[in-house]
Amino acid sequence: MGYDSEDMRVVPDTREPPAPAGILDIARKELAKRIIGQHEMLDGLLMALIAGGHILLEGVPGLAKTLAVKSLAEITGLSFKRIQFTPDLLPADLTGTLIWEQASLTFSVRKGPVFAHVILADEINRAPAKVQSALLEAMEERQVTIGENSYPLPKPFFVLATQNPIEHEGTYALPEAELDRFLLKLLVRYPGAAEELQILHQTAPVPLSPVLPLPALEALRAAAEAVYVDEKIARYIVSVVAATRPPPGKTGGIEPGGMAEKAGKEGLYRYISFGASPRASIALYRCSRIRALFEGRGFVSPEDVKSAALPVLRHRLVLSYEAEADGLDPDGIISRILAIIPVP
Repeated sequence: MGYDSEDMRVVPDTREPPAPAGILDIARKELAKRIIGQHEMLDGLLMALIAGGHILLEGVPGLAKTLAVKSLAEITGLSFKRIQFTPDLLPADLTGTLIWEQASLTFSVRKGPVFAHVILADEINRAPAKVQSALLEAMEERQVTIGENSYPLPKPFFVLATQNPIEHEGTYALPEAELDRFLLKLLVRYPGAAEELQILHQTAPVPLSPVLPLPALEALRAAAEAVYVDEKIARYIVSVVAATRPPPGKTGGIEPGGMAEKAGKEGLYRYISFGASPRASIALYRCSRIRALFEGRGFVSPEDVKSAALPVLRHRLVLSYEAEADGLDPDGIISRILAIIPVP
């Protein structure tokens, strides 16, 4: 639908709706009006939005993490709430609480800021575990329990949490159960020199249009579901995720000729304490389809799986002290696993 410029009457829009690739291109261009560079982060935000998953953003302060989340909410036209996580935050500050009404002598529910479509959990690792755990039910079940009743959250519901890797004092590590609820972990890096020069020249705030409303988002989700995944690609996805799991005893119980044996021969399992769960396989499957959609293809290729593997798996691996001593990070381990898994 559109509007007549003179009297603001609603008039029918007879134009054909854009194809999925066109919708994505429009959304990217709209975000690029405000966010200079950071293409990997913006594509990750759109990927998780289409997949219906949550994102953990990690980067030093000042890299436009908060601005990117706000911009994403603006182009979708969805409700947005920002929650600043601090050490004195309480679970009820997120979810809401029961308020005693003296006039009616009953309790009424006061819903917290988590009741919005897009939630920015800013500096999530600054709050203690009991506050972080308050998000678990919301992220997984899409509901919040206040008192004896559970209340559904708006649809879609999208949590984007940020954390600063350099501020260790006064922070709390996220539990593995919560990390596994995040579909992707995106590393936000410094811009290049040319991009930073553009940032200097962009002094005035740039308004954004809601170019990705809910109907367009639903169209993208339907298009992603229609992307074909060959059985060999599905087996490849399972092999990649399974290769992250150390076998019992690290050395015993390895199936001869399997991916675990190859990873064991490479010496990778001395660096991994715990691998990725089946939830990671589901996430990699969904994100590979969306990656193919980004490329304008109707089928998933091995390169789509490799491209999605890092953001899907990097926060799901628990590395050993040996990995830290040898200066290895999850991305390095995942890259080595991808190198030894035969590509279909």
